[in-house]
Amino acid sequence: MIFPSRLCEGDTIGIIAPAGPVDLEDIKKGIPFFENLGLCVQLGQHVDNVYGYLAGTDKERLEDFHDMVVDPNIKAIIFARGGYGTARFVPSINYEWVRRNPKIIWGYSDITYLHTAIRQQTGLVTFHGPMVASDIAKPHFDYFSATMFNQLFQPTCLIYSEYLSPLCAHYPGETAGQLVGGNLSLLISTLGTPFEIDTKDKILVIEDIGEEPYRVDSMLNQLKLSGKLREARGIVIGDFANAESKLNHSLTIEEVFHDYFSNIGIPVMGGFKIGHCYPHFAVPLGAYAKLSTYNKQLVIDPGVK
Repeated sequence: MIFPSRLCEGDTIGIIAPAGPVDLEDIKKGIPFFENLGLCVQLGQHVDNVYGYLAGTDKERLEDFHDMVVDPNIKAIIFARGGYGTARFVPSINYEWVRRNPKIIWGYSDITYLHTAIRQQTGLVTFHGPMVASDIAKPHFDYFSATMFNQLFQPTCLIYSEYLSPLCAHYPGETAGQLVGGNLSLLISTLGTPFEIDTKDKILVIEDIGEEPYRVDSMLNQLKLSGKLREARGIVIGDFANAESKLNHSLTIEEVFHDYFSNIGIPVMGGFKIGHCYPHFAVPLGAYAKLSTYNKQLVIDPGVK
């Protein structure tokens, strides 16, 4: 794996919108957070463009990404929000540029597609964490979520235990491997493409928002039938916000998890505050991790060097 260099005080980060359109005022509300960390901020040329449900055309959004990648003054790329759109320009990314200019790449939700493509094409560790307009600019952005950015300034071993949230073992065991995954619906959308998620011998993280139990069932079934669950070494179930069913008769989300994971044969643990939630535990994807249902811990190696 390729590990990006840590941030230092005075470094410049770039903010771009690779998916849905963003209100520039929301980005401006988030900028002081980074300035208080001792960082300078540079906005992408097209960051506030609007092209229907996209933040500019594919060409414009790709241009902003490439500009940030090749600019030696930019030490990290932090995304403004998710939504939809990163998958549209993923085939056109110059992955050699990314490989030659390894830097921190941070975001989640629709960014899952970008994380997966970049990691599997270049070996670069990227970060699944809260974004500028959709999280940092909001009044409910909490202190703990803010502290997760500290891992970018110093190589830090992350330890998730029940000090943060109750954890539930769906299948017992201990395992170790590279941490991969992210938003479940985005992972499903990679299947059958050149950027299909590789789960072999990996610890797979899944999370989502606004998906009813039958939809989560459908997506887990697709992962199962495609062999992705069987190939994994372990599964980390993050937050599934707003998963209440609108049907008169429905399984609960926990019953769905029980159906798929209670006899899976690899360690599976749920309850992690990873995803569309607060606090938001940010993790380096591609880093080495250890999962134990016995002591209820997820331990992740540093994502920067």
